[in-house]
Order: sequence, then C-alpha cells, then structure tokens
Amino acid sequence: MGYHGVFEHERRNGQEFVVDVRMHLQPGVLEAAAATDRIADAVDYSHVATQVLAAITGEPLNLIETLADRIATSVLADPRISCVDITVHKPQAPLAMVFTDVTVSVCRHQEHR
Repeated sequence: MGYHGVFEHERRNGQEFVVDVRMHLQPGVLEAAAATDRIADAVDYSHVATQVLAAITGEPLNLIETLADRIATSVLADPRISCVDITVHKPQAPLAMVFTDVTVSVCRHQEHR
C-alpha cells in the first residue's frame, strides 16, 4: 500500500502497488554464491524486498516513474548488482477507461548511479 499519485485522493486513500525487480549481477557473483551455497555470498533478495517496501510505503511521490527510479537507485547501492530492471505496477490507477494495469519500467546500470 502506497500513497503515490498526482491526485489528492490517491495520497489520502492510498492504493496497491506491485513491483517487479530483475537484478543482473556483476561477473563472478552468481558463480561464487552457487559454489558456496551461502547467503552471505549472494545478493539477499529479502533485503532487496525490504528496500522496495520502504520506497512504496515511504514519502509520497507524484509519479510512478519517480518511484521506479528511487527503487532502482536503492537496489544499485549493492555494488554486486551491475544492472537492475524495475517495473512498478499501479493496477488501480485513476483512469476513465477499463484497464488491467498501468506500469512504468526503468533499467538502470551501476555506472549511471
């Protein structure tokens, strides 16, 4: 549940947001984790999920584009991640027509952090 949107009622009432995160790891990270089978050698996706949740439930924003960028920046704080694809879904966006979902996707690379 987040309170993002350009309309006052979106910020007051909130709505559901769903986020897809696709991480591309730096060379060797996956191989090291696979070889040791230890969470300490892998990117802990429960930590990533906590970061995503903090962005969704945090400071209200007008645009889901800004939310997607904020999430990408927080995920890329881990230098083991070379690139991240973030898709923010806003299934209850206030549109005057029938739809199933509104999404915005961003792709960010470590060197653009």
